[in-house]
Amino acid sequence: MSSGSAAADVAVVRVEVEQAYDVNVGSGLLHSLLPEVVSQSQVALISDETVMAAHGHGVVEALTAAGKSVLPLVVPPGEASKSLVRYGALLEALAGASLPRDAAVVALGGGVVGDLAGFVAASYLRGVAFYQAPTSLLAMVDASVGGKTGLDLPQGKNLVGAFWQPRAVVADVNALRTLPAHEFRQGTVEAFKHGLLAAPDLLAALGPSWAPDAPSGRLAAVVARNVAIKAAVVAADEREAGVRTHLNLGHTLAHALETVSGHSLAHGDAVAYGLVYAAIVGRRRGYADLVGRTLEFLRWVAPRPLPRADFASLLAFMGRDKKVAAGRLRMVLLEDVGQPVVVADLTSDELAAAWAELEGIA
Repeated sequence: MSSGSAAADVAVVRVEVEQAYDVNVGSGLLHSLLPEVVSQSQVALISDETVMAAHGHGVVEALTAAGKSVLPLVVPPGEASKSLVRYGALLEALAGASLPRDAAVVALGGGVVGDLAGFVAASYLRGVAFYQAPTSLLAMVDASVGGKTGLDLPQGKNLVGAFWQPRAVVADVNALRTLPAHEFRQGTVEAFKHGLLAAPDLLAALGPSWAPDAPSGRLAAVVARNVAIKAAVVAADEREAGVRTHLNLGHTLAHALETVSGHSLAHGDAVAYGLVYAAIVGRRRGYADLVGRTLEFLRWVAPRPLPRADFASLLAFMGRDKKVAAGRLRMVLLEDVGQPVVVADLTSDELAAAWAELEGIA
């Protein structure tokens, strides 16, 4: 990939899957590098109302100036847009505009937009080129890398979807400066998870000075470090048949909390609770005691209150999770920092006891 003068300040991480691609991390890339990376002449730009107002119009202008014909498609912000109804409306919009097979879909936004736009790209005309332009920290360090796309159903989160890798990812850290502090912390949860799984050194970078107004170089370095961690896992296990399952640390409870709360609990908040919950389950099994460390981080995130859900309801949602195999709930735990393990012999009693402990301390 040629990126001209912009390349000097770009950290490039290669994702070595079957159709390998680059994740480009730097500042000012939405207007400089994205139009170069997207090689197709016709583009459907999918974004949400908030991101479109902050960044989208400038991106449309940059793509148009680069000779692209751009179809902007805007959805409401929030998890509710990951629905079959919204997905169908976007497909009809592409068909109504006669978007051809050699066109591209560009996702401009956070994880919700990336999941939704990616599934649209994967299924329209049996698959068109897809590019990710993440604007939230959560999307930059996690959701935009790895090719997972998906929609939610009333029965659970991400129960519909496909693996559809992007042709490229362009992560402009300048977009992080428009994030509210709490939204920035939501993304930091996934970075903290990566540190627990594979990079203890990363944990030290996420201290009190880690904020949207940090120097661009520091923002880019931390984002690129996270991308490298995830890229290595994805390259080893593109379709989540093995080690990629480790990236679900904290997500078993988190997805259930999101669903039972009607998605009023944001993903990062839910995963933060899920990390503490996994630490409790792990300690009760004799693994390293990481409860204090995860609880301290939870309090820094300052999430919305833990939903006071009946555990039987949570367990039912956990039982529908895509990580269930052969009727058995699988959960990622940590024997210690950097030592993930997947367990499949969990009992409802130990899960309920851990939930009761979480309720008591969260």
